[in-house]
Amino acid sequence: MQYRILGKTGMRVSALSLGGSQMGGGFGPVAQAEANRTVRTAFDLGINYVDTSPYYGLTDDERVLGEALRGIPRDRYFLATKVGRYGDAEFDFSAARVARSVEESLVRLGLEYVDLIQCHDIEFGSAEQIAGETIPALRQVQQQGKVRFVGITGLPLSVLRAVAGRIEVDCVLSYCHYCLNDTSLAGILPFLEARGVGIVNAA
Repeated sequence: MQYRILGKTGMRVSALSLGGSQMGGGFGPVAQAEANRTVRTAFDLGINYVDTSPYYGLTDDERVLGEALRGIPRDRYFLATKVGRYGDAEFDFSAARVARSVEESLVRLGLEYVDLIQCHDIEFGSAEQIAGETIPALRQVQQQGKVRFVGITGLPLSVLRAVAGRIEVDCVLSYCHYCLNDTSLAGILPFLEARGVGIVNAA
């Protein structure tokens, strides 16, 4: 397995990560035992970065993943989850809701902190709110030691660039824009790299 430092975070993450969206049953039922084996096999093969969200499986993904992580030393993996999206049409990027969301995720995951908290699909909010309210609220949660770093996710590259240009973020997760049929993410890589922003290519 190859490992890379994620932006300025100092986290040495595996080049391939484990996306947890399937564990919540989004693509069909997944037994807890199967989820346990999946996580442990991934770790045995060198993967050390796991991404999830309360949106996946409508919180079931975090719960199942939390059970799968039980007993695994915390320093063996980096865990990323998200705030702001809770259903197909349920978005809330307000300061109060995202702070409460972090607390809820920690309970479901059975963790004292997450390594990366991400604003989920920010194109469904406003750049003004994300930069002026959401990320500052998450920085306060960071100061409390409940998250280590703060990032954003979304589909439109223009939105990711706009927010990353307005306020400091530690990581950007982009999906479907750096694959065989679409490499448009490459167009904003210099912009992000110049700011020391970590980049996760998803989907």
